[in-house]
Amino acid sequence: MSPFHLTRTLPEDATDAALRADVLTGLTGTPKTLPPKWFYDARGSELFERITALPEYYPTRAEREILAGRSGEIAAATGARTLVELGSGSSEKTRYLLDALTGLRCYVPVDVSESALTQAGRALVAQRPALDVHALIADFTAGLTLPATAGPRLVAFLGGTIGNLLPAERAAFLSSVRSLLSPGDALLLGTDLVKDERVLVRAYDDAAGVTAAFNKNVLSVINRELGADFDPAAFDHVALWNAGREWIEMRLRSRTAQTVKVQELDLAVDFEAGEELRTEVSAKFRKDGVRSELSTAGLDLARWWTDREGRFALSLSMVRPA
Repeated sequence: MSPFHLTRTLPEDATDAALRADVLTGLTGTPKTLPPKWFYDARGSELFERITALPEYYPTRAEREILAGRSGEIAAATGARTLVELGSGSSEKTRYLLDALTGLRCYVPVDVSESALTQAGRALVAQRPALDVHALIADFTAGLTLPATAGPRLVAFLGGTIGNLLPAERAAFLSSVRSLLSPGDALLLGTDLVKDERVLVRAYDDAAGVTAAFNKNVLSVINRELGADFDPAAFDHVALWNAGREWIEMRLRSRTAQTVKVQELDLAVDFEAGEELRTEVSAKFRKDGVRSELSTAGLDLARWWTDREGRFALSLSMVRPA
């Protein structure tokens, strides 16, 4: 059985320090914001798994459809011997690629969650004895150093997660990914596409209220980790389409005028009645826009696949020749 390697590139206290910095900056800014990565404690991850099974939430099913039907083409186009997955989580959808990449020697899942990496990595090693799994505990948005592995490399960033980054953050991220790649390497990128506003809003404001609970969970995380006294029931879940920026925004709207205290930061935060705290941006894309952003980073769009209904896309881009 191939060994399972786990390398930590984040300091042990990095998550706590990042949460403190993000909460302090976000709750004292105008308007108030929080980054969506803080949704994902154990409860938030469980809620998100429920979201992916909701009838309104199409992205997971659409991307899985593409992977199931096109992984053979992806494998043939890349010939990858190393697969790097950013934000790998449970590595569930990646199994389509692992099955198709017959010459694969190493899988490098990258995530901030040690428990998710360990659980998924050990399961893969048990199922695929010839595969070397080298997991990295790392924040891929803050720069990344990959282990020395055989090329060509295929870097996968799935789930439409790139839409959670603001335009300047996306540009920096794609540039950092390009810096990891050598000639012959490739990037497989999942992007949710612009579509009817009603379809988009329903995907982020489901009838069962699961997404609302997921959105409010960030307040519970801050309460637990930083000794805050948010009352989630004092906020309403809001999902809206920003047509000018072509992204969905999730917000929490204060139902009353209130003051929230964050004990660990010695911080008191005033909310006016109706004031909103933005918790997520989820950008939607068009093919020409994806091509342009990749090109700016030094990557050339080579292949483009969508699901049957044209809701979601996977793009394969290659390093531009020098």
